[in-house]
Amino acid sequence: MTNQSVITEERFSKGKTFTQYMESGIRNYDQFKENYENLALSPKQEAALGDLKNHPNGPDHMVIIGEDWCPDVYRGLPVGQKIGETLDIEVRIFERDQNMDMIEEYLKGGEFASIPVFIFYNEKHKEICHFIERPELANKEIGVIQEVLGDVSPEAIKERLGHEPSEEEIQKERTESRERYKQWQKGETWANWRIATVDEVIHLLSSALSL
Repeated sequence: MTNQSVITEERFSKGKTFTQYMESGIRNYDQFKENYENLALSPKQEAALGDLKNHPNGPDHMVIIGEDWCPDVYRGLPVGQKIGETLDIEVRIFERDQNMDMIEEYLKGGEFASIPVFIFYNEKHKEICHFIERPELANKEIGVIQEVLGDVSPEAIKERLGHEPSEEEIQKERTESRERYKQWQKGETWANWRIATVDEVIHLLSSALSL
């Protein structure tokens, strides 16, 4: 990260609140809403976030960078909002593709513009820590998504059907694949990734503040 971030206090103030973001005509609105409503922080998580809030140099406000088409974002952004609410801090949301200068400061591995990004600041607008994309648990289990989606290439569909698939048959299989993925997101694995995000953020904040 550069010494002088482009995310100044003035720039921060121009971001969307969660309510403004949800009312801005985003894609995947239902998924954002479901991931927000279906996350319940444990008493242990709430206590840990309370300790972080009470730290003299603890989190005061937070930036989230994302895009509404991305599954990691429509799962993770609502988690970030819940964390912000529990910390009782101001959260502002920015679209990545309209703010590429922001994401360039937070490239995953110095290379990838992965989202979402959470950035936590103290009351002096000094960065405490940041989180990128998804928790380690999700990285370990990410292969399950391909299993849920299945292979919907024309070649794989041809093998399953035993004949050259029509365009309608290809579209039907791909629609069913997307629906399986959508339904799978209501299950335990996806929920565990939300919980793991909270734990990982708590760990990052606690480590940065030496708690």
